Order: sequence, then structure tokens, then C-alpha cells
Amino acid sequence: MSRCSVFVKLAVVSIFAVLAGPAGCGGRSRGLIIASGGTTGGGTNSAGTTAPTGGSISTSGGRTASVTNSGGSTGAAGGSSSTSGDTTGAAGTGGSAIASGGSGGVGGSGGTAGAGGGGPVVDAAADHSADLAAVPDVASPANDAPADARLAADAAADLPPADAQVLQGVFVLTGSMAVGRSGYTATLLGNGVVLVAGGSRSIQRLASAELYDPVTGKFTTTGSMTTARSGHTATLLKNGKVLIVGGTSGASTILASAELYDPVTGTFAATVSMTAARLNHTATLLPNGMVLIAGGQYYTGAYWQSLDSAELYDPGAGTFAPTGNMTVEQSNHTATLLQNGNVLIVGGHLPTDGAELYDPGTGTFAATGKPTLAEPQHTATLLSNGMVLITGGLIPISQAFPNDKRAELYDPNAGRFTATGSMTTMRGGPAVTLLIDGKVLVAGGRYDTSAEIYDPSTGTFTATGNMTAVRARPASTATLLGNGKVLVVGDEHETGSAELYQ
Repeated sequence: MSRCSVFVKLAVVSIFAVLAGPAGCGGRSRGLIIASGGTTGGGTNSAGTTAPTGGSISTSGGRTASVTNSGGSTGAAGGSSSTSGDTTGAAGTGGSAIASGGSGGVGGSGGTAGAGGGGPVVDAAADHSADLAAVPDVASPANDAPADARLAADAAADLPPADAQVLQGVFVLTGSMAVGRSGYTATLLGNGVVLVAGGSRSIQRLASAELYDPVTGKFTTTGSMTTARSGHTATLLKNGKVLIVGGTSGASTILASAELYDPVTGTFAATVSMTAARLNHTATLLPNGMVLIAGGQYYTGAYWQSLDSAELYDPGAGTFAPTGNMTVEQSNHTATLLQNGNVLIVGGHLPTDGAELYDPGTGTFAATGKPTLAEPQHTATLLSNGMVLITGGLIPISQAFPNDKRAELYDPNAGRFTATGSMTTMRGGPAVTLLIDGKVLVAGGRYDTSAEIYDPSTGTFTATGNMTAVRARPASTATLLGNGKVLVVGDEHETGSAELYQ
């Protein structure tokens, strides 16, 4: 690539970087999401139990109810639900529909076994009408009214307190950060707490950090970083510590320094520096425990230059060492750990930059596929089926750079990109994360409070509840918590507000 073409390309990215700020977004080891200037976080969740027949996963327990059908036999009913979790029981023999506890199975008629109950219910009391309507018309017993009254009373008694009821598909405000910031990192720690580190407020770079506790719904300060920085990456290591690397400490000062956060002591400590200074790079935790640091950009003193170099951090030795170079210079790209252990790099400049794969076994990069959405502020999300969802979207700085509503899938087996359903709204820099049910939450973007859900089984996006504020990267991040909720932090006005998607 000629110096002239690099300069033209980087001029575009530099303008974008000035307007948008350094990019950064959280990710996870499983269902990894590495957005522009991506951050690899850790944490999986598998709370609850599954009933033996037709069961559903509960995040906080539930119970199986049994009822006696009038004139019928007693069996394990379809199951009751609670707003804090639900368990679906096996089909009952001659069981009747449950009016108490939510989504019970349809009652048997004439001794026919009732079907197992369904999934969670938003409001058990409101759901009874649908369940009862599914039962075939039969002659009402003489004492039908008293029975209905008893069932209604049981249903009311079975509901949790009003303040404990949880609606699904909505955003609810939670505690705010102590300091509003942009260009920070949010990392889910092994203890379920979220570490928010660094960033900038207005033009001032921050060294401060804080912790969000899902149990209390509050942020509390923790130790400060050794260096104020924004546009860095944060990676949860297998030993539980968090590796912070690179970023910027000033308008044109790009950092090669690195440090480690220890959740046990709540402190940061400097470690060895990278082999190159980097901003808007990616960091990906590999299966062998090492961290791949790829691409990024630095300032030459005259213009911004993207990098094709990459290096590996070895937690055991505490060192950085060069690995193979990428096929093209990249910054504002994404890096996604695939199920086969390779890392997919999707370009952040123009679609012509294409995509490539890093093979940890050989330490080399090789071109793959041809994406159409390799744009700054796109996102890449590893799905449960092994495919990677790419959502496009540039912050509009001219007619040549509109927000994008298209989406596509990368198939590692075929090594190619194909179109999937489009988003319902054009978005620039939305906060994106994989949910525990395998769907993907796409929230906000520049000038937008709306959110939507991508369903891999249908390849379609569907609108969900709206956020309370406009949130877009790099001012906002989305982190899947251990309880299945999503913490969305930060807004474009740097107020430090946060909310939960549940």
C-alpha cells in the first residue's frame, strides 16, 4: 500500500477519530464481542435448573406446582413461574391448567395428559386468560365460581411483591458512575463485578477506575491506574487479573505502556511495555491464555499512521513479543475469537481492506472472505452457532459516510460473508452484546435511544424497549452480567448514567 493511499485513508480515520473519540468496547471470552478498539472480557453464566420435560432455564429458581383437576387425577402440572426465575415441570396426567403461578400446561380432557408448561411469564396474573382460553369448552361444575375465586386468591398469593416483579425487554436506570467518562473500558470480573477504567472527560484523560456491583446496583471507586489513558483495551486474563494496554494520554501522545489490575487488592501495577505504541487497536484473549494485540494507530508528528504489526502478551512470563504482521494496516477494526481458536480481523477503514484470520498455531495472518461492512464503528459478535454477526454503521461526517442498517454473517467453515436481515434503524456505533439466550442486543448509536434484538434462528432484527438516554460508543459500553441482565454505561453528555436491560 503506497504512503499516499495510507495518508488519504488515515486522514478519513483521523477526522472520524476527532469527532468520535477513541473507540473501545467490552467483550467476553465466550460469545466474544470485540468492537472498535475492542476489549476482551471474561465471564460466563449458567444459573438455574432445567426441568426434565420441556424445562426452561431459571436465573433464580422457581418451583413446580401440582393441581388436582376437578373429577380428574392429580399430576405434575405444567409448572409455575416467578418473576425471579421459573422452572417448567413435566406433563401432568389429567392435569388442569394452572391459574396460579403463570404458564401452566393445558389441562387434560377426559384423562388426557396435560402438556408441559411454557417459559417465563412477565405477569403471571395477566397470563391466565391466555392459558384458560386454550382449554376446550366443558360444562362448568356447580361450584365453578368458588373454585375460580380460590384460584384467583392463590394466584395473588403466588405473585412476588410488586417491587420484585421484573418486566422483560425493558431498560431500567441503575446507579451512576462517580465520574462521567468516554473512551473507557468495562470488564466483567470473575466475581461478577464490572471494572470501569480510565477514559476521558471533555479533553482530560482519566486514571480513575470504579466497580459496578450488580447486587447493590451501585458504583464504588477502586484504585487508580498508574497512567491516565483513554482508547486503551482491557482484557480479563485467566488468572483473574485485567491487562490494560495502550491508548492515549493526550491529543497526540500514544502509549505503549501496560498495567495490571488485581481484583483481590483493588490496585493497578505497571508491567512491561508493548513493542509499539497503539491507539484504537484490539486485544483478544487466546485459548492458550496469551493475549493478541493487533493493529492500531500512532501519530508520526505529521500525520496518523495505522499499524500492521501484532504482538503477544504472555501472562506467565509477563512479556510482550512480536508475532506475524497483518496483511494490511488496521485501526478501528474488530477482532473476534472463533470457536476453532483462530481470530477474525475485520477492517475498520473501507470495505476494500477485507478481513483476515490469525492462526495462533503458526503465528500468522491470512486473508479470508470479503466483507461489505468493514466500516469504522461496526461491531462483530460471535454467535452460539459459530457464525459472526457484523453490524455496520459510521458516524455521519459527510454524505459518503451514512449510518448503516445492514448486517452480515461470517461463516468460518466457508470462509465467506453473506447478508442477513437488516436492522430496524440505521445506527452509528451502537453498544452490542450477546445475550444468554443466544440472541444479540443492539442498543442505541449516535442520536438514538432505540434498541433491537437479532435472532440467529430467523436472521431478523426486532425492536425492543428504548433506553432512557442516547448512548453510543465510545461513550457507552454494554456488558452481560452473570444474572443475564445487560449493563449499559455512559452517554454522550458524559453524565455517567447507567441502565440495565432485562
